[in-house]
Order: sequence, then structure tokens, then C-alpha cells
Amino acid sequence: MADSLSQRLTRLFLRDENGLRPSMAGYAQLEADPASRDLVLFHEYFHGETGRGLGASHQTGWSALVALLLQPKT
Repeated sequence: MADSLSQRLTRLFLRDENGLRPSMAGYAQLEADPASRDLVLFHEYFHGETGRGLGASHQTGWSALVALLLQPKT
């Protein structure tokens, strides 16, 4: 169960088959610009169907924990 939840959460921040991150759906300009396309915002919450980041994008609260999930396991 924990692995399944981790995979679902990390998919919000990883690029899909089109090269886009679901959590960054509202930021097409940032995603298209090579200088900023690797900058990821950690939102308060996310749209349940699309994964688009919603709420405050300047807080790194609980969603920043995904950084630990993205690190390679040893």
C-alpha cells in the first residue's frame, strides 16, 4: 500500500510521456522554457483527476516530502 501511494504521489512531479509534469499543468510557460523547466513547485494540494497543483505554490509543506520519495533507494 505504501509503495502504491508513493508511486501515485511521485507521478505528479515526474514528466509524463509528453514530457510534462502533471503538477505543473498551470504553468505552460515555465514548462516550455529550458531555463525553468526543471524548477518544480510544491503546492498545498492537487486536483484529484489531473494532478494539477492548486493552492499556494510558495510553500513546501507536506508535499516537499516527495523529494525523499524521488531519491534512489539504497
